Amino acid sequence: MWKNTASALVGSARRMFMAEVVELLGWGGQRYVEKTFGWDRKTIRKGQQERDAGEPALDGRCRSGRKKAEEHCPRLLDDIVDILDTTGQTDPTFRSTRIYTPITAREVRRRLLEQKGYTDSQLIGERSLRTKLNMLGYRPQRIRKCKPHSNYSPLR
Repeated sequence: MWKNTASALVGSARRMFMAEVVELLGWGGQRYVEKTFGWDRKTIRKGQQERDAGEPALDGRCRSGRKKAEEHCPRLLDDIVDILDTTGQTDPTFRSTRIYTPITAREVRRRLLEQKGYTDSQLIGERSLRTKLNMLGYRPQRIRKCKPHSNYSPLR
């Protein structure tokens, strides 16, 4: 039960749980859980320090990973919206509130390079740009025309 609970928790909560288990076991508990459950004694000690201090220790997990494109180019989303607002159309049948754009992500990227002055190295790729378009609520696809109902029946 302890092993399953520890594997379900993450970060500081997991370390503090491990420290509580070791304290419950008493003297020799660190060595016992290391041998039995495979828990690292350094992690347990860190959990004990967090429990004694009353606040979680800062580890580098919040600083890890790749930064978003908006952090590298702060005006990127505004520039995309400027380009798409002139070409966006609503659904002709008014069945949805989505804004359809007849231009593709490749065309938006080309216009960003030409009109907004971005360089090729600082601009995101076409696939990432498509994701940003979806995040902003634009769906780059062809506009479907409303077709009139036909009274023609092939059985006449």
